[in-house]
Amino acid sequence: MINKHSPIPIYHQLLEHIKHQIESGELQTNQMIPSEREYAELYQISRMTVRQALNNLVLQGYLYRKKGRGTFVGNQKIEQTLTGLTSFTEDMTGRGMKPSNVFLDFTITPADYSAAQALHLKEYTPVYEIRRIRLADDLPMAIETTYVPANLLIGLTEDIVHQSLYRHIEQKLGYTIQFAQQEIEASIADKLQANSLQIEYGAPVLCMKRTSYLANGTPFEYVISTYRADRYKFIHELARDADLKRLIYI
Repeated sequence: MINKHSPIPIYHQLLEHIKHQIESGELQTNQMIPSEREYAELYQISRMTVRQALNNLVLQGYLYRKKGRGTFVGNQKIEQTLTGLTSFTEDMTGRGMKPSNVFLDFTITPADYSAAQALHLKEYTPVYEIRRIRLADDLPMAIETTYVPANLLIGLTEDIVHQSLYRHIEQKLGYTIQFAQQEIEASIADKLQANSLQIEYGAPVLCMKRTSYLANGTPFEYVISTYRADRYKFIHELARDADLKRLIYI
């Protein structure tokens, strides 16, 4: 497995080997892995090299440590493709997981500048502000703040949002949800996010901002979400633009 004559650093070879064992199911979630000394003896490499590989896997969320006990396999990340528009509830249900929420706040408030811009409203227009922790199988995945125009979705309640906002919009109100624009960037957890997501202060997180639109072009939702980077990853398929290739080769 370890090729000491390869140009690929030894620590990276070990990292990829352990990662493959986790992704293939050879190593199971919460299973304790061999110690640094055991890996070093098994592959005849230095403990410092082993430590570098394990530290990187901990940072990537594949492993976690328990003080005085050892290193264990972490929860596998949930993959969300960026090619379709689904709600968190729809996404988790489709994966066979149980979605749930912990509501932190549900109020009608004047839209601040960012929410007003995203929703094409005048500043201070009334909006629903919905703050909640998103869970899958009772594990916190994200902390989310949603802004919805109060004059568009009149009579929205916490119970409706608890069930599924998208289902209410499409099945009860008869609107068609068409598309969304979103941006994603890496960040680190502040104290509120760390407490809500049960992670360490300063742990890596994925921050997403999304504006969703109805078929008539009206924005109905502006969402700011912070996802645990150790449990979530986004996947996007890219296709080569045929028209662009023709322009280049002409």
